[in-house]
Amino acid sequence: MISSIEGLSVLVTGSSKGIGKGIATSFAASGARVTVVARTEAAAMATVEEIKQAGGTAIACAADVTKRDQMDAAVAASVEAFGGLDVLCANAGIFPSASLEEMTEDQWDEVLDTNLKGTFISVQAALPALKKSQAGRVVLTSSITGPITGFPGWSHYGASKAGQLGFLRTAAIELGKYQITINAVMPGNIITEGLEGMGQNYLDQMAASIPLKRLGDTTDIASAAMFFASREAGYVTGQTIVVDGGQVLPESLEAME
Repeated sequence: MISSIEGLSVLVTGSSKGIGKGIATSFAASGARVTVVARTEAAAMATVEEIKQAGGTAIACAADVTKRDQMDAAVAASVEAFGGLDVLCANAGIFPSASLEEMTEDQWDEVLDTNLKGTFISVQAALPALKKSQAGRVVLTSSITGPITGFPGWSHYGASKAGQLGFLRTAAIELGKYQITINAVMPGNIITEGLEGMGQNYLDQMAASIPLKRLGDTTDIASAAMFFASREAGYVTGQTIVVDGGQVLPESLEAME
C-alpha cells in the first residue's frame, strides 16, 4: 500500500464498473475518501455500497462527463463531503465497435465527446478545487490502443485515447505552476465486463499474445493510478505508464514461441 494515499479526497469518473470501479475500490481500500461518479445514481451507489461494506468511505454522484454543469456539481459534492478534492481520476470512456467504412458521424462524435472532451471537462471542472489542495493530482485512463496499437472497429476510440496524451502534455505545463501533476495510465487488455463481452475466443487470443500469458486485472491499473496520485510521485508529471503485461513488445506471435 502506498501510505500517502490515506485521507486523500479522490473523484473517479466512470467508476460504477470496469477499470473505474477497480480504481475507486482500490483507493478506498488504501484509506482514501472516494467520490464515485457514474451516469446514474443507482450505478454509482452500487459501487459505494461495496466500498462501505469493505470498511471504506465513499459517496455517489450521478454525472455525465460531457456536461460541464454536471461535473461542476460532482466536484462540489466531493468538496462538501470531504472538505476538498486532491485527486481526479478521469477514467470515463466508451468503446463501441464500428468499422471506419461504416461508422457514422454520430458514432464518432459520441466516442470523442465522452473519451476526449469528457477528459477536458472533468479536468477543467476539478481545477479550482485541485488548486487548493496540497497534493493536486490528475490521473487519466488512456490506452495502448491508439497511442501504440490499433484494433479494427476502434478508430474513433484510438483517436480519443491518443488525443488524451496530446492534451496531457500541454496540461502538465499549464498545471505545473499550481503544483498539480497530470499523468496517464495506458492499459492493455484488462478483464472487465466490456472485454468479457468480446467473447472467449478474443480473450484467449489476447492472452496468447502477451508475454505474461494472462490478461490484466483492474487492480493492476489501480496500482499505477495510485502511484501517480501519491506523494512519492510528486515530481512526476506529463508522463505515461503502459500496464499491459508486455503486450506491445513482441514483433509477432512467432516471437512468443
